[in-house]
Amino acid sequence: MSSSSPSPSPSPSSSAFRTVPPTADVVIIGGGVMGASIAFHLAEAGVTDVVVVERDELCSGSSGKPIGGVRAQFSDPLNIELGDRSLRAFQDFPHRPGADIRLDSVGYLFLLTTEQQATAFEGSVGIQNGLGVPTRMIAPDEAHRLCPYISTDGLLAAAFSPTDGHARPALVVQGYADAATRAGVTFATHTSVTGIDTTGDRVTAVHTDRGRIDCSTVICTAGAWSGRIGAMAGVDLPVRPVRRQLAFTTPLTPPAPRIPFTIDFASSAYFHNSDDGLLFGLADPAQPDGFDTTWTPEWLELFRDVVRDRAPALADMGIADGWAGLYEVTPDHNALIGRSDDLPNFLYATGFSGHGFLQAPAVGEIVRDLHLGRAPFVDISPLSADRFRTGAEIRPEAHVV
Repeated sequence: MSSSSPSPSPSPSSSAFRTVPPTADVVIIGGGVMGASIAFHLAEAGVTDVVVVERDELCSGSSGKPIGGVRAQFSDPLNIELGDRSLRAFQDFPHRPGADIRLDSVGYLFLLTTEQQATAFEGSVGIQNGLGVPTRMIAPDEAHRLCPYISTDGLLAAAFSPTDGHARPALVVQGYADAATRAGVTFATHTSVTGIDTTGDRVTAVHTDRGRIDCSTVICTAGAWSGRIGAMAGVDLPVRPVRRQLAFTTPLTPPAPRIPFTIDFASSAYFHNSDDGLLFGLADPAQPDGFDTTWTPEWLELFRDVVRDRAPALADMGIADGWAGLYEVTPDHNALIGRSDDLPNFLYATGFSGHGFLQAPAVGEIVRDLHLGRAPFVDISPLSADRFRTGAEIRPEAHVV
């Protein structure tokens, strides 16, 4: 992990098991932010016979990135609602479950350079405002006041929501996991899933390299690896892994001003504060699918080339460290949340296409309610994994970074 982002302190929830419990009510596969959130919400509702199986340490996959953006600025109403409800949960995190996640509500600033972008974002802002999200379209000069690094040359407009921001994913995972552990949930780390047994239309057991767990429900939250887990149960989860890279600057003197999470929408280049410097990110459009998480200096040159026009000072800043992780991408860049039609006791929450961290609190509530047979706060049927084979309406998310 980068020196710019200290690891959370170890907790009882991250101890390795020689063997796993032989039975459980619920087995959650994946110990990232989604698995930890679901475990916490289940435990809070009284479902404590839960085993979370994680092949490494908690938060070692896609959730383990140093800083995660949190926002409700999306184009799809369902994503807006998931983001907004999660923002409220992040704001309340010091009280429930009770942890400092270093939430910084600096806002998200999308920089728009074409009339098409501006028109599309105006429409999205209208939808967001109708759902209670205080986004607004702003002029280039106001965008520059919010983020002095940017050049207004060629900038037509921007979209800004002051309640968005960023937090530390590792602290969120640890906060959820610690609270779930106190309630009786078992976190089996350094434990790999090797198979899933089914009988008729039911999952009956999860096999691991530390033993078999007979169970009543399985919940897949395995992120970029979810396709493999689904295949073990005969459930198609169309998730593909794509590498994303980021970098940290050396400490800046004078210190960087406090700026929004700033995104050049045309290129996907983004940057924001990180301790004593800045964090940079960029989605490489030529990045092939795969599980490689090697950080490459060539990526940094790509970022510098892209940012030289929009935020020139960033192109020459020294770099202290870099990081690579995996996005779990679906065909329409929307999540897979639901219950298998073929195996009703196989649930899943995966494929968030870069939005998993910021939607995790809301999704924890939703999967809890699905397990308990209650109606979630929002209809998530459009996010069923079956939508790609049944001809259901596909609603691509436009605000993808």
